[in-house]
Amino acid sequence: MFKKILIANRGEIAMRIIFACRELGIKTVAVWSEADENSLHVRFADEDVCIGPARSADSYLNVPAVISAAEITGADAIHPGYGFLSESAYLAEVCEACHIKFIGPDPQVIRLMGDKARARRVMKKAGVPILPGSDGPVESEEKALKVAKEIGFPVIVKATNGGGGRGMRVVRNASELPHAVKTAQREAEAAFGVGDVYIEKYVEAPRHIEFQILGDQHGNVIHLGERECSIQRRHQKLLEESPSPALSDKVRRKMGGIVIDAAKAVQYTNAGTFEFLMDSDGRFYFMEANTRLQVEHPVTEMVTGIDIVKEQIRIAAGERLRFKQGDVVFTGHSIECRINAEDPETFVPSPGIIHAFSAPGGPGVRVETLAHSECTISPYYDSMIAKIIVHGRDRSEAVARMRRALEMTVIEGIKTSIPLHLNILNDPAFIAGKLSTSFMEQFLARRPKGGRLAEAV
Repeated sequence: MFKKILIANRGEIAMRIIFACRELGIKTVAVWSEADENSLHVRFADEDVCIGPARSADSYLNVPAVISAAEITGADAIHPGYGFLSESAYLAEVCEACHIKFIGPDPQVIRLMGDKARARRVMKKAGVPILPGSDGPVESEEKALKVAKEIGFPVIVKATNGGGGRGMRVVRNASELPHAVKTAQREAEAAFGVGDVYIEKYVEAPRHIEFQILGDQHGNVIHLGERECSIQRRHQKLLEESPSPALSDKVRRKMGGIVIDAAKAVQYTNAGTFEFLMDSDGRFYFMEANTRLQVEHPVTEMVTGIDIVKEQIRIAAGERLRFKQGDVVFTGHSIECRINAEDPETFVPSPGIIHAFSAPGGPGVRVETLAHSECTISPYYDSMIAKIIVHGRDRSEAVARMRRALEMTVIEGIKTSIPLHLNILNDPAFIAGKLSTSFMEQFLARRPKGGRLAEAV
């Protein structure tokens, strides 16, 4: 087992990794930018190293600085968390060259699954259902138009690299396609350094369902069930739950078997997520595989009782999976709300100083956060400041517990998304489990004009 792990991240996910390392008896190293000097992860790690100015490109995305911090502190492994360098094949390769273990998949798998066009081809060969689309990047407007006409409008133009909704455009007719391709290429180039895009059939109002897997270095792979991630705005998830209200045990077993076979086909190791669209007829289509820990991993931990971060560390250390598929038992229902520092009406970021902070508690409530009283929420990074996760015997109890937890959360000094989440939880369509990626668009359209969102007490 590792003696010391450097955490190449910040905020609540850095704290989450510290929790796991403490329980495993492993020392931790926090890296921080000048904007994060007083952050909780710096305070609670065993050692800390400043790796640069506030701007991510000069600190958390600076591979030489991260590697140097690992070398000077004697860390024998690096955990990248999610975001930043978590899906960087380059970092994984440099770690390998420096004899530092990267806690994640092998670099060649990261490269393969990071190229969505290549991943589509590999998944199709492995028997995973995929949407009709181009076999690879479309280099010209003419080729894009040819593919689009063959599969039929609407289509979606997507960047081959990256995620988070960037480099993505829905196109409903031929006249819109040239502009959409150019715009997506520019966005992809600016965000990911690669301007390649591909085209696939656009599914109207699907559900977004993802399956969590774990694979060790000895060929063993298991799945930990699915997460429903359909509630999202501009391709950014707001609320996740497990299990999905739409899946039966039979479908779960079938899709779980498919993702296990797919993971084995690419020799996948460590934690990963296979993401699918599910149409109104219950058909699944592969979207992408995320070669990292997901923001929403706690809902899976709550329903399975398996600590995914600890398992990541054990797998990276060469241990075999301690569970077989038959050992994985799904109990109850879990929901996660991402609490963002933003205006819940306009979605404008709301950085600043939190003057008062009190996290909720009680049965079935878990909170992961970077926040505390008098802490500064920086404008330099993602606006998520906390995740509130609940677990109940069934979905109804989980919804009730989440309402109670949100109502009893105190965050003063900045605006947060809590009122938005409370309104979602009270929405009849949400309560009925009638979810799709169009949920938020319809939900916001139903909101009374001039009406205020519910406030937490």
